[in-house]
Amino acid sequence: MAPSPRTLAATAASLAVTAALTTAATAAPASTPSSAPARAAATCPANGFCEDFESQTGSVPSGRWTTSVANCSGTGTATVDATVAHGGTKSVRVTGKAGYCNHAFAGTSLSGVPTGSELYARFWVRHTTALPAQHITFAALRDTNDGGKDLRMGGQNKALQWNRESDDATLPAQSPAGVALSTPLPVSTWTCLEFRLDRSAGRLDTWVNGSPVTGLVVDGTPTQDVDQQWLARGGWRPSPTDLRLGWESYGEGDDTLWYDDVAVGTSRIGCG
Repeated sequence: MAPSPRTLAATAASLAVTAALTTAATAAPASTPSSAPARAAATCPANGFCEDFESQTGSVPSGRWTTSVANCSGTGTATVDATVAHGGTKSVRVTGKAGYCNHAFAGTSLSGVPTGSELYARFWVRHTTALPAQHITFAALRDTNDGGKDLRMGGQNKALQWNRESDDATLPAQSPAGVALSTPLPVSTWTCLEFRLDRSAGRLDTWVNGSPVTGLVVDGTPTQDVDQQWLARGGWRPSPTDLRLGWESYGEGDDTLWYDDVAVGTSRIGCG
């Protein structure tokens, strides 16, 4: 039997992953991030919302945004930053510290987004430190169909991953082949992250700077090293109620992150 496209992709990606991850892990961060040149206004979906943080007037995210920590609090912070931005002059800065209780998030309700099948989100993120080997989260959605536990986007083994809090399933699997099908999160530059949740079919797609990431896809067909573990628990049908952007570390990992030009809707928004 001829190898599947995913198997071929895994083989090719495995040959390059060590060099790619090592480069990302050792890249020197910029000494002082600065505002990007003025860009076109963020696309704002008619059936969702967008946020460029330009209307923020204080140091604490306000309006539709609230800061939050669960169970315990520590030294992590989420603030409005008027010195670094993807477009315009403001963003949300998260000072993330190692250790669970040092988590910090700025979040918003998804109550204004239609509750049909498709949910799309796009945000720009910039950070200073390569993703650590241990598990971290930088975006989370509370899932009412999963006991109120979080669907978490973050990293492990120095590459992007999704994690389901309720059973600790990961996407991709944290095998060498699975990690090779993901990608690091570049440091000291703005990166466009997008995802699609098919809430009725339990499917998930992820894009980085407009390109799909093979290892960050749940397509309904169990694939070794990708979504086989994720789909082992049948019937996953996410119903997220919020979107939180920030930092949560379950071991090692300090980082400073900036978030800007957030958009959520029911069709793909893109990075423009």
